[in-house]
Amino acid sequence: MALKGLDIFKLSPKKNCKECGCPTCMAFSMKVASGAIELSKCPYFSADALASLSEATAPPMKTIKVGTGDAEQTLGGETVLFRHEKTFVSKTRYAAHLCDCMDEATIDAKIAKVAAVDYDRIGERMYTEMVYVNHSEEPKTDFVELVKKAAAIEGRVLIIDTKDVELAKAALEVSKDKKPILNGADASNYEAMSAVATEAGVVLGVSGKDINELYDTVAALEKLGNKNLIIDCGKNSIKEAYAIAVQFRRAAIKDGNRTCGYPSLVNAAVLAHGDKHLQAALASLFTMKYGSIVVVEEMDYATALPLYGLRQNVFTDPQKPMKVEPGIYSINGGDENSICLTTVDFALTYFVVSGELERSGVPCNLIINDAGGLSVLTSWAAGKLSSSSIAKFFEEQDIAGKIKNHKLVIPGKVAVLKGDLEAKMPGWEIIVGPREAVQLVKFLKDMQG
Repeated sequence: MALKGLDIFKLSPKKNCKECGCPTCMAFSMKVASGAIELSKCPYFSADALASLSEATAPPMKTIKVGTGDAEQTLGGETVLFRHEKTFVSKTRYAAHLCDCMDEATIDAKIAKVAAVDYDRIGERMYTEMVYVNHSEEPKTDFVELVKKAAAIEGRVLIIDTKDVELAKAALEVSKDKKPILNGADASNYEAMSAVATEAGVVLGVSGKDINELYDTVAALEKLGNKNLIIDCGKNSIKEAYAIAVQFRRAAIKDGNRTCGYPSLVNAAVLAHGDKHLQAALASLFTMKYGSIVVVEEMDYATALPLYGLRQNVFTDPQKPMKVEPGIYSINGGDENSICLTTVDFALTYFVVSGELERSGVPCNLIINDAGGLSVLTSWAAGKLSSSSIAKFFEEQDIAGKIKNHKLVIPGKVAVLKGDLEAKMPGWEIIVGPREAVQLVKFLKDMQG
């Protein structure tokens, strides 16, 4: 059960020093209890108090880090079941599937495809973050060599799947510096696998023949002192994998059962082998319900574009608008003599508009007004995008003094602002632009011609 503010206050230093940003130790304790501030913000808790409070105030789902350097990924750390309650913390990661049951040519082709999907959407890089290497019963290639080859892929976290303890040791010998996940512990080998993973300093994946055996194996590993774990939701059926993902998450969040509080791995590549459309559907399902890692046979743009868009929507904070900083953004080498365009600070609008402007090749200045992180029509209806707000922003930022070209293109959907803007911004030529961003390329080129 989560600690209450009064429980934390009893162990607090009671100095009321305000160094944490709170007026009193009681206020600080209440914020810690609600998750609004971290216990570490107070430098005066005794070592004994910190030891007793740290685990109790930690998220019910353990935070696990895998990979190294720029490839490091964070899993878990969740505190709610539904994103409208607060926010999800660590987004679902996607892994491409390799297997020693494949021949060399197939493996090389699949490795080449790992890097095929890599693009930016609303300021976030979209790519396949992990590579999953499976050991089969009938291998065609050397498993350790395959692990070595997969570990050489830059910027990806490696997942090694084998239940063979000796093979796991050999695989980790060539890859442990990459901090991979060793996915192979079950009721038959968990002690030996835990020793191998602990010695290498890597995360251990745990599976079971059913949900009860899985829970018992995780509990046994915790008794051994290993809490650096992820839950493998199994390969038996979609129904069982879904049940494990949901029931473990509910038990951790709602019931406070920390034995269930670990990130999860869902292997859609096995659950829907050979069916890329079902794998895409499962990846979507477990992005929402509650896969920390989802493995697919391969990621292509047809799968990635809707899937990553879904993930980005699910894993943004619903209490904070997605917005960019107001200001002047030079595009295609735009300078003081380049034409100006303006739009709102809603991140999706900004990246769509700026992308089309870049595609046009026309040097220009995109001027972003503070519109509360809302879309064009929504901000106009709410009064946050108006002739007054635009004119005020231009005056405060001294846009006229910074840019000599006083042609300003406004979004076509708010053409109604043209007259008022001309009255409030003398010296500026107000031009009504197209209604849709995709029309900007032709619009700007026609203006130049």
